Amino acid sequence: MKQIKKNVQLPTLLKVFDEDNEQFRLRVGKDRSIHSYKIMVRARGYVADFLQLWEHREDIPLNELKLEFLQRFSVYLSVERNLHRGTIWLNCMMLKGVVQRAHKRGLIPVSPFAEFHIPKNIGEREFLTEEEVQRLIAHRFDKPLDGYVRDIFVFSALTGMSFVDIRQLLKSEIVTIDGHQWIVSERKKTGIPFRVRLMEQPLVIIQRYQSEGRDLIFDRCEYHTVSKHLPAILRACAIHKHISFHCARHTFAIMALNHGMPIESVSRILGHSNITTTQIYAKITMKKLDGDFMRLEQGLAPVLSTNKQEKRGEWLKRTINSMMHLIHKIDCVFARLFR
Repeated sequence: MKQIKKNVQLPTLLKVFDEDNEQFRLRVGKDRSIHSYKIMVRARGYVADFLQLWEHREDIPLNELKLEFLQRFSVYLSVERNLHRGTIWLNCMMLKGVVQRAHKRGLIPVSPFAEFHIPKNIGEREFLTEEEVQRLIAHRFDKPLDGYVRDIFVFSALTGMSFVDIRQLLKSEIVTIDGHQWIVSERKKTGIPFRVRLMEQPLVIIQRYQSEGRDLIFDRCEYHTVSKHLPAILRACAIHKHISFHCARHTFAIMALNHGMPIESVSRILGHSNITTTQIYAKITMKKLDGDFMRLEQGLAPVLSTNKQEKRGEWLKRTINSMMHLIHKIDCVFARLFR
């Protein structure tokens, strides 16, 4: 067990959070993105509001933190902020991380949040179908900004790249290997190297926006602008789903796995530090595969039946049994009503 440093005033939660955020800010543009920094700042704001509204205090010393504090914070995010489960998980994990790092620095003897865990809601991982991606590519937009937002979303869906990696993509990172164009770079968020072979549509998009004398390919707008315009662009293509820009990466993973790409390759393209993150998509595709097999089985029912007369008799027998069961349930209901 780590000992608290002597003659050092125990800092408060928000003070430590501010210190963490400042350290994070100094790494922006190096191995951290401005988008991730904004999420950290927003999480700090949620904690400050929670302290004022539910705890009725401006701050709290680290040594007063208990597991129940983080549990109440998660409830606050749900009840007061009406956040989705995945967003609640993200903010709770950020708060937990701040306190865990304070413990490692020796500011508190134990981490009160060490046992706290909220499972991610995998069902929230939305993606586009291949038909929806095709519809998005084919749509003609009158406004250049709408076309630009569509293009970089499609670029992400066909390369698996995140917004920050697309936004900072350089011409010098596109190289020719065995006659094909590849992006050879590393994820700005994690520093993990990745390689992506450019298919025809991503190459068309690059040619559309690259210009002479400039190494940066995409530099026209920021993440918040893309996020603001994306829902209307999807609606224009008759796509009515709750889709964020990050869902483009989900779309790439699903399409790649559905077409037989090994999960190890998908994980490397996405730049995941752990293959268990990629396995989430494998679970989604297995659900789809199960549904596909069910439809196949129904379609092949006449072919698989070797004796149509026997199958017709079995169907009639099941129907009669179902009807008898229904009549029995109705009799029971009337018996209870009139006894």
